[in-house]
Amino acid sequence: MSSYLIMYVSLLMVVTSFVAVEWRNLPAAVYTYQLQSVLIALIFAVYGYSLPNHALYLWGATALVSKGIVVPWLLRRYVVKVHSEEAPPLLSVTLSAVLGLLAALVAFRWVFVHHDRLVITPELAGEPFRMNLAVAAAILVIGFYALLTRRDAFKVVIGLCLLENAVHLSLVSLAPSIPETALIGVVTDVVISVWMLLYIIAGVYRSLGSVDTFSLSKLRG
Repeated sequence: MSSYLIMYVSLLMVVTSFVAVEWRNLPAAVYTYQLQSVLIALIFAVYGYSLPNHALYLWGATALVSKGIVVPWLLRRYVVKVHSEEAPPLLSVTLSAVLGLLAALVAFRWVFVHHDRLVITPELAGEPFRMNLAVAAAILVIGFYALLTRRDAFKVVIGLCLLENAVHLSLVSLAPSIPETALIGVVTDVVISVWMLLYIIAGVYRSLGSVDTFSLSKLRG
Protein backbone atom coordinates (compact mmCIF):
# COMPACT_ATOMS: atom_id res chain seq x y z
CA MET A 1 0.00 0.00 0.00
CA SER A 2 2.78 2.45 0.94
CA SER A 3 4.65 1.68 -2.29
CA TYR A 4 1.63 2.59 -4.41
CA LEU A 5 1.10 5.76 -2.37
CA ILE A 6 4.71 6.83 -2.92
CA MET A 7 4.46 6.13 -6.65
CA TYR A 8 1.23 8.08 -7.11
CA VAL A 9 2.50 11.01 -5.06
CA SER A 10 5.77 11.10 -7.00
CA LEU A 11 3.88 11.20 -10.31
CA LEU A 12 1.92 14.17 -8.97
CA MET A 13 5.27 15.85 -8.39
CA VAL A 14 5.96 15.69 -12.13
CA VAL A 15 2.62 17.37 -12.81
CA THR A 16 3.27 20.14 -10.30
CA SER A 17 6.78 20.71 -11.71
CA PHE A 18 5.42 21.11 -15.21
CA VAL A 19 2.62 23.45 -14.10
CA ALA A 20 4.94 25.57 -11.93
CA VAL A 21 7.20 26.21 -14.93
CA GLU A 22 4.53 26.71 -17.58
CA TRP A 23 1.96 28.74 -15.60
CA ARG A 24 2.53 32.36 -16.50
CA ASN A 25 0.73 33.65 -13.39
CA LEU A 26 3.47 33.80 -10.74
CA PRO A 27 1.28 33.53 -7.60
CA ALA A 28 -0.29 30.39 -9.08
CA ALA A 29 3.18 29.02 -9.82
CA VAL A 30 4.16 29.60 -6.19
CA TYR A 31 1.11 27.71 -4.90
CA THR A 32 1.91 24.87 -7.29
CA TYR A 33 5.48 24.66 -6.03
CA GLN A 34 4.15 24.73 -2.48
CA LEU A 35 1.92 21.75 -3.25
CA GLN A 36 4.93 19.88 -4.63
CA SER A 37 6.83 20.61 -1.44
CA VAL A 38 4.04 19.09 0.64
CA LEU A 39 4.10 16.04 -1.64
CA ILE A 40 7.84 15.45 -1.26
CA ALA A 41 7.55 15.84 2.53
CA LEU A 42 4.81 13.19 2.43
CA ILE A 43 7.09 10.87 0.44
CA PHE A 44 9.84 11.23 3.03
CA ALA A 45 7.37 10.44 5.83
CA VAL A 46 5.95 7.37 4.07
CA TYR A 47 9.45 6.08 3.36
CA GLY A 48 10.32 6.64 7.01
CA TYR A 49 7.30 4.60 8.10
CA SER A 50 7.65 1.73 5.61
CA LEU A 51 11.40 1.02 5.81
CA PRO A 52 11.55 1.97 8.75
CA ASN A 53 14.05 4.83 8.88
CA HIS A 54 12.81 7.27 11.47
CA ALA A 55 15.43 9.83 10.50
CA LEU A 56 13.33 10.45 7.40
CA TYR A 57 10.58 11.85 9.63
CA LEU A 58 12.96 14.67 10.54
CA TRP A 59 13.72 15.28 6.88
CA GLY A 60 10.01 15.27 6.06
CA ALA A 61 9.26 17.77 8.83
CA THR A 62 12.16 19.99 7.78
CA ALA A 63 11.06 19.87 4.14
CA LEU A 64 7.50 20.73 5.12
CA VAL A 65 8.63 23.79 7.06
CA SER A 66 11.33 25.02 4.67
CA LYS A 67 9.95 24.06 1.25
CA GLY A 68 6.28 24.06 2.16
CA ILE A 69 6.12 27.23 4.28
CA VAL A 70 9.26 29.39 4.35
CA VAL A 71 10.29 29.31 0.66
CA PRO A 72 6.71 29.89 -0.63
CA TRP A 73 6.38 32.78 1.83
CA LEU A 74 9.59 34.32 0.48
CA LEU A 75 8.39 33.79 -3.10
CA ARG A 76 5.01 35.38 -2.40
CA ARG A 77 6.64 38.41 -0.77
CA TYR A 78 8.73 38.84 -3.88
CA VAL A 79 5.70 38.56 -6.18
CA VAL A 80 3.81 41.20 -4.18
CA LYS A 81 6.74 43.62 -4.29
CA VAL A 82 7.78 43.13 -7.90
CA HIS A 83 5.29 41.62 -10.36
CA SER A 84 2.66 38.91 -10.70
CA GLU A 85 2.94 38.04 -14.38
CA GLU A 86 5.93 36.27 -15.89
CA ALA A 87 8.17 38.19 -18.27
CA PRO A 88 7.71 36.77 -21.79
CA PRO A 89 9.69 33.52 -22.14
CA LEU A 90 11.78 32.57 -25.13
CA LEU A 91 9.14 30.20 -26.53
CA SER A 92 5.41 30.40 -27.15
CA VAL A 93 3.05 28.75 -24.67
CA THR A 94 2.29 25.76 -26.87
CA LEU A 95 5.83 25.14 -28.07
CA SER A 96 7.24 25.51 -24.57
CA ALA A 97 4.72 23.04 -23.14
CA VAL A 98 5.33 20.48 -25.88
CA LEU A 99 9.13 20.62 -25.72
CA GLY A 100 9.15 20.59 -21.91
CA LEU A 101 6.83 17.59 -21.79
CA LEU A 102 8.86 15.68 -24.38
CA ALA A 103 12.12 16.33 -22.54
CA ALA A 104 10.60 15.15 -19.25
CA LEU A 105 9.16 12.00 -20.86
CA VAL A 106 12.51 11.11 -22.45
CA ALA A 107 14.32 11.48 -19.12
CA PHE A 108 11.62 9.53 -17.27
CA ARG A 109 11.66 6.65 -19.74
CA TRP A 110 15.45 6.40 -19.92
CA VAL A 111 15.87 6.17 -16.15
CA PHE A 112 12.88 3.85 -15.78
CA VAL A 113 14.28 1.43 -18.39
CA HIS A 114 17.89 1.56 -17.15
CA HIS A 115 17.13 1.79 -13.45
CA ASP A 116 18.74 -1.56 -12.56
CA ARG A 117 22.10 -0.23 -13.75
CA LEU A 118 21.86 2.85 -11.56
CA VAL A 119 21.11 1.29 -8.15
CA ILE A 120 23.79 0.00 -5.84
CA THR A 121 21.84 -2.83 -4.14
CA PRO A 122 19.31 -5.38 -5.48
CA GLU A 123 16.76 -4.26 -2.87
CA LEU A 124 16.43 -0.92 -4.64
CA ALA A 125 15.77 -2.44 -8.07
CA GLY A 126 11.99 -2.64 -7.66
CA GLU A 127 9.19 -0.26 -6.87
CA PRO A 128 8.69 2.40 -5.64
CA PHE A 129 12.40 3.16 -6.08
CA ARG A 130 12.34 2.75 -9.86
CA MET A 131 9.39 5.11 -10.24
CA ASN A 132 10.82 7.64 -7.82
CA LEU A 133 14.18 7.84 -9.56
CA ALA A 134 12.53 8.18 -12.97
CA VAL A 135 10.31 10.94 -11.58
CA ALA A 136 13.37 12.67 -10.10
CA ALA A 137 15.02 12.60 -13.55
CA ALA A 138 11.92 14.12 -15.15
CA ILE A 139 11.76 16.90 -12.54
CA LEU A 140 15.50 17.54 -12.96
CA VAL A 141 15.02 18.01 -16.69
CA ILE A 142 12.02 20.30 -16.14
CA GLY A 143 14.10 22.40 -13.75
CA PHE A 144 16.95 22.71 -16.25
CA TYR A 145 14.41 23.46 -18.97
CA ALA A 146 13.13 26.38 -16.90
CA LEU A 147 16.67 27.73 -16.52
CA LEU A 148 17.25 27.54 -20.27
CA THR A 149 13.96 28.91 -21.61
CA ARG A 150 12.75 31.44 -19.02
CA ARG A 151 13.71 35.09 -19.18
CA ASP A 152 11.93 35.94 -15.93
CA ALA A 153 14.39 35.78 -13.03
CA PHE A 154 11.62 34.60 -10.71
CA LYS A 155 11.02 31.54 -12.89
CA VAL A 156 14.76 30.85 -12.79
CA VAL A 157 14.46 30.65 -9.00
CA ILE A 158 11.50 28.27 -9.39
CA GLY A 159 13.66 26.16 -11.69
CA LEU A 160 16.41 26.01 -9.05
CA CYS A 161 13.87 24.94 -6.43
CA LEU A 162 12.70 22.15 -8.72
CA LEU A 163 16.30 21.02 -9.21
CA GLU A 164 16.71 20.77 -5.45
CA ASN A 165 13.54 18.70 -5.09
CA ALA A 166 14.74 16.40 -7.88
CA VAL A 167 18.11 15.88 -6.20
CA HIS A 168 16.45 15.14 -2.85
CA LEU A 169 14.01 12.70 -4.44
CA SER A 170 16.96 10.96 -6.13
CA LEU A 171 18.78 10.79 -2.82
CA VAL A 172 15.92 9.16 -0.97
CA SER A 173 15.39 6.76 -3.91
CA LEU A 174 19.03 5.63 -3.99
CA ALA A 175 19.75 5.42 -0.25
CA PRO A 176 16.45 5.43 1.65
CA SER A 177 17.46 3.19 4.56
CA ILE A 178 20.60 5.06 5.62
CA PRO A 179 20.06 7.62 8.44
CA GLU A 180 22.72 9.89 6.96
CA THR A 181 20.50 10.35 3.90
CA ALA A 182 18.13 12.50 5.95
CA LEU A 183 21.03 14.51 7.39
CA ILE A 184 22.37 15.26 3.91
CA GLY A 185 18.90 16.33 2.81
CA VAL A 186 18.44 18.66 5.76
CA VAL A 187 21.80 20.41 5.43
CA THR A 188 21.42 20.92 1.65
CA ASP A 189 18.17 22.85 1.94
CA VAL A 190 18.08 25.95 -0.24
CA VAL A 191 16.13 28.41 1.93
CA ILE A 192 19.06 30.78 2.38
CA SER A 193 19.98 30.53 -1.30
CA VAL A 194 16.43 31.36 -2.36
CA TRP A 195 16.32 34.35 0.00
CA MET A 196 19.63 35.67 -1.36
CA LEU A 197 18.55 35.22 -4.99
CA LEU A 198 15.23 36.98 -4.43
CA TYR A 199 17.00 39.82 -2.62
CA ILE A 200 19.34 40.28 -5.57
CA ILE A 201 16.48 40.08 -8.07
CA ALA A 202 14.48 42.70 -6.15
CA GLY A 203 17.53 44.98 -6.28
CA VAL A 204 17.80 44.45 -10.04
CA TYR A 205 14.12 45.33 -10.41
CA ARG A 206 14.60 48.56 -8.45
CA SER A 207 17.51 49.49 -10.71
CA LEU A 208 16.07 48.48 -14.09
CA GLY A 209 12.33 48.22 -13.56
CA SER A 210 12.49 44.73 -15.05
CA VAL A 211 13.35 41.16 -14.06
CA ASP A 212 14.02 40.05 -17.62
CA THR A 213 17.37 38.27 -17.46
CA PHE A 214 18.15 39.54 -20.95
CA SER A 215 18.24 43.08 -19.55
CA LEU A 216 20.96 42.35 -16.97
CA SER A 217 23.63 43.54 -19.39
CA LYS A 218 22.35 47.09 -18.74
CA LEU A 219 23.88 46.89 -15.26
CA ARG A 220 27.40 47.00 -16.70
CA GLY A 221 29.23 50.18 -15.92
